[in-house]
Amino acid sequence: MRALDIAATGMLAQQTNVEVVSNNIANMNTTAYTDRRPEFTDLLYQNLRRMGTNSSDIGTIVPVGIQLGLGVKTAAVYRLTQQGSLQNTNNTLDLAIQGKGYFKVQLPSGEFAYTRDGSFQLSPTGQIVTNDGYVVQPATTIDTHAVGITIDSSGEVFEKLDGSVTPSKKGQLAVSIFPNEGGLEAIGSNMYMATPSSGNAVDSTAGQQGYGTISQGFLETSNVNVVSEVTNLISAQRAYEMNSKVIQASDEMLSTVNQMK
Repeated sequence: MRALDIAATGMLAQQTNVEVVSNNIANMNTTAYTDRRPEFTDLLYQNLRRMGTNSSDIGTIVPVGIQLGLGVKTAAVYRLTQQGSLQNTNNTLDLAIQGKGYFKVQLPSGEFAYTRDGSFQLSPTGQIVTNDGYVVQPATTIDTHAVGITIDSSGEVFEKLDGSVTPSKKGQLAVSIFPNEGGLEAIGSNMYMATPSSGNAVDSTAGQQGYGTISQGFLETSNVNVVSEVTNLISAQRAYEMNSKVIQASDEMLSTVNQMK
């Protein structure tokens, strides 16, 4: 009985749906987290009577035919890249990108990762780093005796030393964009890696055409809509229950056939 296998694929799909929703809700307070959405596609169809074939010797054709679907599968889990709200923290090294773009970070392996989480710190040597100590690119070192750090909307970094009137420029943070943001690979810690699907990063100065601007003293919040997630959770739960009912009904039908004498 095909209904058993079809309903089983439906339950597996809704299980994936619930897992994605639960991850979204778990990260509702994660800095710069982007909401995920699962997409599903139908499986192959079994043709019991193919449309367009001849139905008689005089050339009449079957107008519709008989196709039976074999269920559903998960096709992709998309990242919804709409920007989250900006939260004022008044912290000097908290940075948010308003618009498109990612901060570029160098990993211990020498590879580059990308993030919108701008909750940066200073290393013991004065470099601007992530919470894990990875250096934000291009590497910028602040004097350990600096009494003030200013980062403008284009990413220029200035420091002010005690007794100095004019701040001095120390570096320029880059912003990276990708042809296909959805193709980035999440590696945890709010960071992503480029893939053949995302295309290569294109680095430039914040504020240039197509690039967002940098806001100092702000962090981007998660773009998860809790009301939508709860609604999606209820919908997935009901779909899971309906598929389980199909399995139960199919089992009862098989039981009826088995009891026939």
